[in-house]
Amino acid sequence: MLQNPASVTRIKLCRFTAFEELVLRPSPGINVLVGANGTGKTHLMKVAYAACDATKDNVHFADKLTRVFMPAGGTTGRLVKRQRGTTSARVEVQLGPSSIAVSFSNHAMSPKSALIKKRQWDAAQLKSVYVPVKEMLANAPGFRSLYAERSIHFEEIYRDVLDRAYLPPPRGAPDARRRKMLQKLRTALEGKVGVEDEEFYLESRRGKLEFSLLAEGLRKLGLLWKLIQNGTLLQGSVLFWDEPETNLSPRLFTPVIEILLELQRIGVQIFIATHDYVILKQLDLQATSQDRIQYHVLHRQEESEDLVCNTVGSYLEIEPNVIDEAFGQIYSLEIQRSLGDGG
Repeated sequence: MLQNPASVTRIKLCRFTAFEELVLRPSPGINVLVGANGTGKTHLMKVAYAACDATKDNVHFADKLTRVFMPAGGTTGRLVKRQRGTTSARVEVQLGPSSIAVSFSNHAMSPKSALIKKRQWDAAQLKSVYVPVKEMLANAPGFRSLYAERSIHFEEIYRDVLDRAYLPPPRGAPDARRRKMLQKLRTALEGKVGVEDEEFYLESRRGKLEFSLLAEGLRKLGLLWKLIQNGTLLQGSVLFWDEPETNLSPRLFTPVIEILLELQRIGVQIFIATHDYVILKQLDLQATSQDRIQYHVLHRQEESEDLVCNTVGSYLEIEPNVIDEAFGQIYSLEIQRSLGDGG
């Protein structure tokens, strides 16, 4: 099992968006964020992704947060948790010995007024990619140039994921483990992904099919194939994937989880947010004792309504488990109907 030399080790939020105060200590392997809608799963991933991207030259952390979250009018202060009077937010992310922190008030009109503190942050220079719920490869032609020249209402994660997808493969043949992952995805896709004039297509024995005519779930697998093939996902990189189950046939959950586990084994840190029982169970059943998996359970405290997080090491420890509760209700209704029909 390879180690990730620059994984996210700590995320601390104070009065940021929906959070009053929260500290998350992720695993260097796979981190699964679970919880009901509105409990901050996507916000946590976006914060960590913005920090990872800010390890690159000329990327301003506060500006990246604003572009990733897109508050109304680009007003950074709107990212502060809503309350009366003047208050401020603070966000801190650690990568091992490195750290970056940003603070700003609810009156901040732009990222320029934010206060940023760094400790060895620029030295990390890690690769990261955020895969959003909405698939973008079918809309790729011309999008990046439009985004660069015009003010369009898209979170910057959409531009970023296309930047990663368009990267050419590195020199030399991929190693055996990457070849195995690529072959598994190629089998699921029944082909491989190519690019011509900024347009992605699937090349199979039946010919070339542009992504605009391809099922959205298959486009997601195609993106994963590209990110592995072009070296975006290598040891020391970080993958953020929001709801991987969206528009994906359940029969494809198995190869997706196999790929995620294998990426973790070669030293890729992974964050996924999911609402799907089968994704959670596939991960639980396929993982070995050597795999590093943590489940971060986000929920609101009954009295204060503050968001809190419980971190556990196995699926059975998830509490509260809103996904299990929903399936339990369905099962109970099915039993009641069966008993009623039998009477």
